[in-house]
Amino acid sequence: MLHYRGKAGRLLSSLGIEDFDRVRIRKGNRVYEGILIPRPEILDDEHVIIKLDNGYNIGISIEGAELELVSKGGGREERPIPELSYREDLPRVPIVVTGGTITSRVDYSTGAVIAHEKPEELLDLIPELAEIANIDYVRLFAEFSENLTPDHWREIARAVERELRKGSEGVIIAHGTDTMHYTASALAFMLRELDKPVVLVGSQRSVDRPSTDAVVNMIAAARLAASGPIAESVIVMHSSPSDDYAYVLRGVRARKMHTSRRDAFVSVNEPPLARVGRDSIDLISDNFRRRGEGISGVVLDDKIDSRVALVQIWPGIPSGYLSMLKTMFRGIVIAGTGLGHVPKHVIPEVRELIRDGVPVVMASQCLFGRVDLKVYETGRRLLEAGVIPAMDMLPEVSLVKLMFVLGHTQELEEVRRLMLTNLAGEIGTRLPLNTFPPCWR
Repeated sequence: MLHYRGKAGRLLSSLGIEDFDRVRIRKGNRVYEGILIPRPEILDDEHVIIKLDNGYNIGISIEGAELELVSKGGGREERPIPELSYREDLPRVPIVVTGGTITSRVDYSTGAVIAHEKPEELLDLIPELAEIANIDYVRLFAEFSENLTPDHWREIARAVERELRKGSEGVIIAHGTDTMHYTASALAFMLRELDKPVVLVGSQRSVDRPSTDAVVNMIAAARLAASGPIAESVIVMHSSPSDDYAYVLRGVRARKMHTSRRDAFVSVNEPPLARVGRDSIDLISDNFRRRGEGISGVVLDDKIDSRVALVQIWPGIPSGYLSMLKTMFRGIVIAGTGLGHVPKHVIPEVRELIRDGVPVVMASQCLFGRVDLKVYETGRRLLEAGVIPAMDMLPEVSLVKLMFVLGHTQELEEVRRLMLTNLAGEIGTRLPLNTFPPCWR
């Protein structure tokens, strides 16, 4: 079969070349050899793409190029996808699919990344999963994670609760990486009394790239969900640029800290909970909720109020900026500077917001460390105005938690009490030295 059209299609057809044949291309004084792979039909008809022996793809213009067929069908073995079989000796682990690269493949007719329709497709790509658990698919939606909203968090939480009630040993959530830490935090608050793992997993590199992290991440997620001791909402992602193991990060402590590295996710203000290799789960911390601790199983509590803003303070923030938010939001999280500061002209606006019944929570742009409003005059004035310190919570976690709290109460003192209460491991009592990178890497 040949996906090429127009000039490239005619040239390849005349040479008897089809998709996944091995070809040699001479262009100028360079010679390239590799596997011809399909090119999206929506693109021009003057280039071809080959996968080099080092695993990388290269696009080459056919103008002035000499193409030669080296061998037929060397790039892909045509075979049916094996049927899914269930083993009674393995636990059931459903994958709740929300979107993201990790459960997707390339559609060569468009060049787009589309989701696998069946678990058989994923197991064909990662056959090791079939030795860890009986995998099922629960298709919720297929969205880029930047498009997810608090309503999506509710849908995910309800799906997880249903699957756990069915007797699953754990649940995997396939998720885009951009906002995975928001969803992980939301699930930590919405799913109470967890007695089994809820594992969010994604990948930074698509599965058709030789540098993909999807395989290691998914195997680690499946191993943790099937037999791991941690009964919390966690994120499982690469621990380093290598393919040695993945870290297990508490959902309310995790943050994406790099745009493209495979080890983009970091645990903030506490070490990772564990690392998972292909054949082992090695605990780093013993500070977590354990499998089987729940008395009656998971309790779903998905009442949230999404009318909360996260505001980044910057030098020169204009007067009146915060006051404008009062008509749109019922709560505000400020990512302040340093220990939790704002310019002095902002403090009267903060005081006015709180006086009008809008709770204001102060987190830090520093991410690492703890908000302390008792050190400098600015912080003390913020405390006097009624600001709630976020302690050592991340700004994003503070945002999600305030949404959750406001879904249960609008009374300012009760909001303060709940925001200062550790509900899901989001607030720590101490900051050990090894919690600041690169100490634990």
